[in-house]
Amino acid sequence: MNPQTSKQESGQFVLPGERLGVIEEFIPDSGTYVKDGVIYSKVVGRALLDLVNRRVSVFPLIRGALIPKVGNTVLGQVSNVQSESAGVRIFKINNKQLSGIFSGVLHISDVQMRYVDSMFDVCKPGDIIRAEVISEKNKVYHLSTKDKNLGVVYGFCSQCGYLLEQRRQAMYCPRCGKIEKRKTALDYGKGML
Repeated sequence: MNPQTSKQESGQFVLPGERLGVIEEFIPDSGTYVKDGVIYSKVVGRALLDLVNRRVSVFPLIRGALIPKVGNTVLGQVSNVQSESAGVRIFKINNKQLSGIFSGVLHISDVQMRYVDSMFDVCKPGDIIRAEVISEKNKVYHLSTKDKNLGVVYGFCSQCGYLLEQRRQAMYCPRCGKIEKRKTALDYGKGML
């Protein structure tokens, strides 16, 4: 192992985001992610350097630690919305509380099967959404709400912050009367957080 490219030793305690090596030196394995050719730890754990097979992985120390994986259904709160994407703070996987907060991105092309004009018609900051993890490239969790069971499960009025009620194709605020659009899940307002 070249001491200039990595100062890690096998069994050393590492935190998420800690550098483990470079892709020219190791093949990234479980518990790691790659950014700009550098391998980093994705979880709290022990770095495992397999010098024979040139692999690096991180064994999680938190027993049963949950991190999002492709195919998981997650629950999160919309943190920001732009015309073509929304940022989501993921806090549950398959109804189990996470061992931390993870960030996800919902792109306009992954909202529903038909064309969507603007993300502002899909969700607003503060909304709680259910989505599927479709990619986790470079520790960015890409989400989709294309399934009818996915989408906003609790929406809040962008004017007064009150919980919106679903009325036909629109969302209605019983407090201030504002009407808004959302891409809602089939069970909007019925689930438990």
